Amino acid sequence: MKKLIIVESPSKIKTISKLLDKDYVVMSTMGHIKDLPSKKIGVSIDKDGVSIQYVVLDGKDQTIASICKQASTCDIIYLAPDPDREGEIIGWHIAQEIAKVAKKNAKIYRISFNEITEPAIINAISHPGEINMKLVEAQQARRVLDRWVGYEVSPILWRKIAKGLSAGRVQSVALRMICDREKSIRSFVPEEYWSITGSFAHNKALIAAPLTNIGKEKAEIKDEKTATKVIDGIKKEKYAIDSVTDKVRTRNPLPPFMTSTLQQAAYNLLGFSVKKTMQIAQHLYEGLPLKDPTSPVALITYMRTDSLRIADTALQQVRSFITKNYKSDYLPAKANVFEKKTKTKTQDAHEAIRPIDITMAPEKIRQYLPPDEAKLYDLIWKRFVACQMKAAEYAQRQVVIKGGIYTFKVTGSTLIFDGFLHVYQEEEEGEKDDKVVLPADIKAKKPLDLKKMDPKQHFTQPQPRFTEASLVKELEKEGIGRPSTYATILNTIRARAYTTLEKKKFVPTELGMVVTDMLVKNLPDIMDPKFTALMEEELDKVAHGELERDVLLKNFHKTFEKDLAAFSGKDANKKAVETDITCPQCKDHKLAIRFGKSGEFLGCTGYPECHFTSNFVRDEKGVIELKEVEAPKLLDKDCPVCGKKLRQMHGKYGDFIACSGYPECKYIERKKLPFPCPQCGNDIIERAWRGGKFWGCAGYPQCKLAIFDAVEETPCPQCKWPFLTKKTNKEGESTLICVNKECNYKSQ
Repeated sequence: MKKLIIVESPSKIKTISKLLDKDYVVMSTMGHIKDLPSKKIGVSIDKDGVSIQYVVLDGKDQTIASICKQASTCDIIYLAPDPDREGEIIGWHIAQEIAKVAKKNAKIYRISFNEITEPAIINAISHPGEINMKLVEAQQARRVLDRWVGYEVSPILWRKIAKGLSAGRVQSVALRMICDREKSIRSFVPEEYWSITGSFAHNKALIAAPLTNIGKEKAEIKDEKTATKVIDGIKKEKYAIDSVTDKVRTRNPLPPFMTSTLQQAAYNLLGFSVKKTMQIAQHLYEGLPLKDPTSPVALITYMRTDSLRIADTALQQVRSFITKNYKSDYLPAKANVFEKKTKTKTQDAHEAIRPIDITMAPEKIRQYLPPDEAKLYDLIWKRFVACQMKAAEYAQRQVVIKGGIYTFKVTGSTLIFDGFLHVYQEEEEGEKDDKVVLPADIKAKKPLDLKKMDPKQHFTQPQPRFTEASLVKELEKEGIGRPSTYATILNTIRARAYTTLEKKKFVPTELGMVVTDMLVKNLPDIMDPKFTALMEEELDKVAHGELERDVLLKNFHKTFEKDLAAFSGKDANKKAVETDITCPQCKDHKLAIRFGKSGEFLGCTGYPECHFTSNFVRDEKGVIELKEVEAPKLLDKDCPVCGKKLRQMHGKYGDFIACSGYPECKYIERKKLPFPCPQCGNDIIERAWRGGKFWGCAGYPQCKLAIFDAVEETPCPQCKWPFLTKKTNKEGESTLICVNKECNYKSQ
């Protein structure tokens, strides 16, 4: 009996095939096979409901045909895309195509597994189900909401600000968070305050303790004058130890990873971007070769999850591992159970992220893994083992010193049992260990001599800008997005011209601020974090069968359509943000921030009478400063056409070298590859277009060779062309390809 298993990613094929017998054929859809059309909305509403149009994605006709050809010969077809909403709709779409060609009595089932192991797959095959249409409808609802916002709002932004802009239902809210944080930083007014630390002699040691109270009130010292007055008062008193309090403080282990916490920890501890973390985690989930290079092994459970649940079998295995490999006092009497502490409702469809086999310790397999995969696996493995160990314990001693109305307090901690810290250490917010060391023989009521005082001036600080990790944390806290969407949200924010990264922190551009302000003003619902979080809850209700898909979509569209109509009809002119800076050229008008093809600039509002423009920067407070454009730099190099000096220029597509005799001489120095065009022998030069840069033959238009991918200076082993191109997919996997149309070489 022939059986077909259809997965989502081609990387899973080898891993799964080696676990099953020869009756099974494993094929891949290579992601989505259908989506909404790219050149129109593809969604309509009428009295009967919401209609959604799907089209086959470019390049997927052959994939569908191959799967259907195989399916037509099989008795049982198992749909096994990833166990989430996206996977469900991929299964639904391929099932529709298979149904057209399947045998009359063929069975089509939906199976899912949280880990790619033989027991998990056999169990899934033994308990097959059907496509969950509620999950399909939840994915459809999300896709339609995103399509409406993207396709309806973006054209309005083109008219009002600049061409090529876009808006997103969730991404725009995340951008608002970044912009709101920047506004709070710019408007922040630092407040002065002072701290006073007293150093007291205790035998041969000194005890440094900060002033905490003056009388019954907390010691709040606002300025130097007050600090001086307090110090004068402190000097007049005699001091003694009022109390010594000893206790044991415990620090509980962190829970196992879910998607958001893995992304945060990998960013903070390994320096991985959210996108990189998810790509590497995908490799670990789908399987990598270890000792046998032909046999990949899956290393972790599914990496898109918001659950902290751990399977009983995994708990038994890790507790047994801890017993065998660590001292007996590291294992708690009962397994540790964790609950999620966020606004979002845990879906619990999957487990937490954990190693599939805990005995496969990082040091055993590190040599077989790429460096980054080894680092992330090490992080996941250690966090999981540590989550089932005992709490760490600290001996904590608090000393209170009093003299008159002045109270000084100091607390010291000593680690007495490392517990889970023996395996995994990550500093939690508010868990920074105090490094104060206090004398062992200290006793209450003992007099102390005040030796010196250390007054320090401080200023309050604004909230920091968001990093990728802190933005994910905030999105999760506010209930915006889901595990499968965090990486996409951040990628979109970074890909647009709405933000830049400074020291790995998001800084909104002028364009980002203007777009956000305009959307907040005109589309308050879709830009409201609470509304966006509510939509996530509504989508979850659709997935659970508690809300009809079309009810959700119609309710959203009713308000959205009204706001959109009002927004579209306002302010036909392009948006310019007027400043309070007087034009230095005409002295009659103010300057305004405008947006052009090369970015934002300042222009006189008196245009076209006054043509003054200038680049600009903002200082830390957001104050605009005009920036002079650097004059082109002459080079000690002659133009090969007219003999005049070449000069370094800066244009829309970056730096370039051109003749100083322009416009009489239009020579521009082109970067070129170190080998001639294999089609005509001309140079292959760097060219620019609105999508970026590419390599093209200098003999164009007679020769139309164009290379858009990275060039590898390696001759094709098959046809001997002087180069190959390198394509990198979403999973970070690279393939070398020959662009010679008569050669089909492709590296595996």
